[in-house]
Formats: sequence, C-alpha cells, structure tokens
Amino acid sequence: MGQHQNNHSKDEHEHSGDDRSHHDHHKMMIEDFKKRFWISLVIMLPIVVLAPMIQDLVGYEFRFKWDRYLQFGLSSFVFFYGGWPFLKGLVDEIKEKTPGMMTLIALAISVAYFYSSAVVFGLEGKIFFWELASLIVIMLLGHWIEMKSVMGASNALEELAKMMPSTARRIKEDGEHEEVSIDDLKNEDVILVKPGEKIPADGQVIEGESHVNESMLTGESKPVAKHEEDEVIGGSINDNGSLKIKVQHTGKDSYLSKVIGMVEEAQKTKSKTQNLANKAAAWLFYVALGAGIITLIVWLSLGKEFEYALERTVTVMIISCPHALGLAVPLVVAISTAVSAKNGLLIRNRTAFENSRKISAIIFDKTGTLTQGKFGVTRYKSVLENQSDDELLQIAASLENSSEHPIASGIVRKAKSQNLDLQEASSFQNITGKGIQATLNDQEIKIVSPGMLKEQDIEIPSEAFKSKDETVVFVTIDAKLAGFIALADEIRPESLSAIKTLKDRGIKVIMATGDNEQVAKAVSEELSLDDYYAEVLPEDKQSIIKDLQEKGEFVAMTGDGVNDAPALAQADVGIAVGSGTDVAAETADIILVNSNPKDIANLILFGTATYKKMMQNLWWAAGYNIIAVPLAAGVLAGVGIILSPALGAVLMSLSTVIVAVNAQLLKKQMK
Repeated sequence: MGQHQNNHSKDEHEHSGDDRSHHDHHKMMIEDFKKRFWISLVIMLPIVVLAPMIQDLVGYEFRFKWDRYLQFGLSSFVFFYGGWPFLKGLVDEIKEKTPGMMTLIALAISVAYFYSSAVVFGLEGKIFFWELASLIVIMLLGHWIEMKSVMGASNALEELAKMMPSTARRIKEDGEHEEVSIDDLKNEDVILVKPGEKIPADGQVIEGESHVNESMLTGESKPVAKHEEDEVIGGSINDNGSLKIKVQHTGKDSYLSKVIGMVEEAQKTKSKTQNLANKAAAWLFYVALGAGIITLIVWLSLGKEFEYALERTVTVMIISCPHALGLAVPLVVAISTAVSAKNGLLIRNRTAFENSRKISAIIFDKTGTLTQGKFGVTRYKSVLENQSDDELLQIAASLENSSEHPIASGIVRKAKSQNLDLQEASSFQNITGKGIQATLNDQEIKIVSPGMLKEQDIEIPSEAFKSKDETVVFVTIDAKLAGFIALADEIRPESLSAIKTLKDRGIKVIMATGDNEQVAKAVSEELSLDDYYAEVLPEDKQSIIKDLQEKGEFVAMTGDGVNDAPALAQADVGIAVGSGTDVAAETADIILVNSNPKDIANLILFGTATYKKMMQNLWWAAGYNIIAVPLAAGVLAGVGIILSPALGAVLMSLSTVIVAVNAQLLKKQMK
C-alpha cells in the first residue's frame, strides 16, 4: 500500500511538471507566432507596394529593372520563414495520414509561391506574391489571436489557484513563527492556522480543536469538527479555533491544483462539434485539390491557354484555404471556457457543455446546492410566560456572540437580522461537547444539547423536534428551561431565481434528497419545484434518471460526486457541486466551484450561446468556401462573373476577421 502511494505521489509530481512544461511550450509558441507575424508584416509591405495589381488598383507606378526579383526574394523569405509553421504542419499531418487544416493552408501558399516564382523565371502569367504574403500574415495573425485566446482561458483558470492562500505560518524548531510561501512548504513541516484563515496545505492536526468548512471541497454542508490526528484539506476554511497542522501534501498536490489539471485536460478534449470543424477542413482539402485539378482540365479542354487555366487553378487553391473554418470553433471554445471559469463553471467534457442546451429535466441534490450548506435559525420559542420569543433569541445571541461555533454564528446572524441589541455576557465557558454557559444580568445562562437536558432531568417540550434535518439547542436560565432554538441548512436566496430561470426555459426541476419527507416537501413548496423525491438512496437517484430518460427527457444531474456517482454517470449531463473527490473527477462532466444553483442556469445559457456561435461561424466559413470556390474556378465566366485572385484574397481575409469578431461577441452574450 505504501509503495502504491509513493508511486501515485511521484506520478502527480511528474504530471504537474508536464502541465508546467506544456504551459511553457504554449507560451513559447505564442511568442514564436507573434515574432513571425510582425517580421512577415514588415516584409509584406514592400511586396504590396511593388505588386503590379496594387499599383493598378490604387493608380500609381513604381517599377524598376529588377523589381520582380526583389519581390521574389522578399516573398521567398515570407514563404519559408512566415509559412514555416504551416509547412511543418503539412509534414506532420501527411505522416499521420490525416490531411487537414495545416495541409490545406500549406497547399494554398505553396501553389501561390511556386506558381509566382515560375512566372518570375519565364512562365507567362501573373505573379501572386502580394496575395501569398498577405495570406501568410493573416494566417499568422489568426493563429496568434487563437493561441492567445486559449492562453487567456488558461490564465482565467489559473485564477482558481488564488483560492489557496499564498503564504503559511510555519513553526520553527525553537517555537518561533515565520511566514513562508506555500511553495516553500515541505512534508512534515508544522504550520499554525488561526480562526478564519484558509488552510494552506493538506495535513494532520497535531494540536488544537476547531470546525473546518470543507463544503467547497467535499460537499459536506456542516462544518466538520477537527481534533488531534484528524486530517484537513488545503483550501478549506478554519472556523473557530487555532490549529497546529503537520503538512502531508504541499500546494502542487492540493485539491485546487488537481482541479486546474482537470480543466487543462478538458481544454485538450475535443468535442464532437470541434471534430466536425477538423473533418470539414480535411474534406475541403480534397475538394480544393479536386477542384483545382478539374479547373485546370476544364479550362484547357475549352481551349484556353495554359497560363489562364493555371491562374484559375491557383486562385481556387488560395480561396480554398479554410483559415476562417479553422478559427471558427477553437476561438469560441477558448472564450466560452474562460468566461465559464470566471463564472464558477469548470468544463470537463466539452460535448456535455454544448449539449446542455438540450436539457429538459434537471435533478438537484438539496444540501449545499439548493440550500446554503450552513446553519441558520428556522424556529425559536420561549416556554416562559414572562419572556417573549425574541427575548429568548436575544439572550442566546448575547451568549453565542463570544463563540465562533457554526451554531453560534447562525443564532447571532438571526438576532442581528431581527435588529435585536446584544448584551455583554461574563464568565463565559465551554461545557465540553455539551454547550456553553455564561452570566448575563446576574443569571446563569446555559445553551445546551438535548443530551445535557436529559442528564439534568429537565423535560424536553414535544414541539421542539419537528424534523430530522434540524439541530435543536436549549436555553436554560438558573437551571430552568427557558426555550429552544432550531437550526437547519437555509435555502439559498439565489435558488428561487435560478429555478425560475430554468422553468421559464421549459425545464422540469426535480429534487432528490436523502432528507425526510417533511423537509423535502417544505423545500419543494418554497421553491415551487415540479417534483421531489425524499429519503432516496444513491441507486434510487439512478433509477429516477433512467425513468426520465425512458420517457424521452434529456436529463442533467447535480450532486456531490460521491454518493451521487451512479446518478452522475447515468445522466446525460453530470454536474458535480462542491467537488473534491476522485469519484467526481471520474463521473462529472462539469464542476460547479461555488455550488451555486444560479451557475447551473448559467451553464445552460452559456452552453446554448456557445453552440449557436459555433454553428454561426461554421456556416459562415463553410458557406463562404461553398460560394467562393466555384466562382474562383470560373463557373459563371460565361456570363461575365469571375472572382479575381485579388478579390478572392480580400474575401478570404474578410471571412477570417468576421469569424474572429463573431467569436469575441460571445463574451458580451455570456456576461
């Protein structure tokens, strides 16, 4: 077992190293494209100035004895230097027997270059050097924009790492504290974490007691009590006591680092829609090659001179270059991934994200998703005749104001929301595991558990317990019962608007919870759900989803990724909330960082917007080629309509710009 753990840890280190090297490689590639773009752009300018076609268009003359050879020399540099990534890509794709984007781009620029070079050295015809140079420059720009956008998405995801504290308070051998970067933490280091601070690394408590909020990491709604020898997770929040922790895993092995790794994996995963773009490019390569050959044969068979037929063929090849098609999907993917990450959606499966537009029924787990995942007061009642309910709450809150326990926070929050004035309690002390006591207005007040009342033979009112979901505490004044306060997980304020948004889209909203019927019914009625299932086991959730799917519904499931794993796997779109488990990583398609139901409404809106934008771009890019290629071949030459090489190059550039701008508009749609 120990050997297995060591290997696993080693693999994780290697994986994080791979991620870093992949990231650095990506940065270097962006710099490379940027450099090639600017250098090629500078050299393109004299080529354009010397181009006879530009001179005729603009109406100036600038020619000298060796101008064609100068154009050839400059264009050769742009072709081999600027066009190198595409020529290299052609070799890679041919080796893999998968001609696609790079092959088609390389084909277009090679035909333009070698044809124009032949004209310089004696072939009768026009030179296409300015089209060649502008084509390469536009493609370099497009790839640079695309790669920067993908990098931008990665940077947005790296923002998640900021959820980890940047420093830790390490305890030295002499007992002194020193503040160090979490990158400098090593296994076996001892750190001090004060109340309210985030825990900087996974480890084991060696001194102190506290409650730790792990809801974001594990989906556990109640803060978890931590004592000596208990394990804590890096990124969780220490609530109410100081803890000394022995470090077991450093930052790079932490939950959040693993989430970033999962997201990087998601970015590499190509969705069906994205594969469609690559397939379209591959088909276009064969179409362009076929169309070029057919163009040459047809014009020659019609008796046109070879030079004219070749010029038409070259134009077809240049027009067919699918740069707009190649940019259409990846740019949308990059932008949607970045915007989604900023909105708390980590997309693990692109296809599921795009399919989220089809969701017709969604099943919510309750705790931490529809509810806050933290205690709030649900009921409070005084049993003394001369004391009102609010007075009871005021007394309890005055005592609890000195405590940082989750129950105390809930009671104080409720009292403040009721604008009750809190008084100063004295002689405050904890009754270990049973409650607290203090002196207030010369009276001994205790807030205790039901167990403590039983020990003191105080009768518990029957109305105190209404629900298994509630935690009830009792207030005694001078050893006499004064009343009780019930607390439970509160419904999130944003749940109502999220469910309204979903229902407005015609989506059925159903809750499946392990809670009892009474709690489930109350939550369902408050949120106007379409249906609910109470006291369900994990396998029951899976059955519910199967039944809905058999009725033709496209089902999304939200869960914490542990008990809900079978249901997450069964659902058409599995959404893990507050996830930090291996099971969630294996079964969920999308992870909600904040466990916020509003994010699920956003998921569907973003998925729909992304899919629409992809289809718009694909149709524009493909539609442009469908129309432009026959015109370039001269199909309508008989009626005097023919696409000139110059106009072809301009239209190709325009289609690329339109696709890129259209993708950028997604940012506004998804705000």
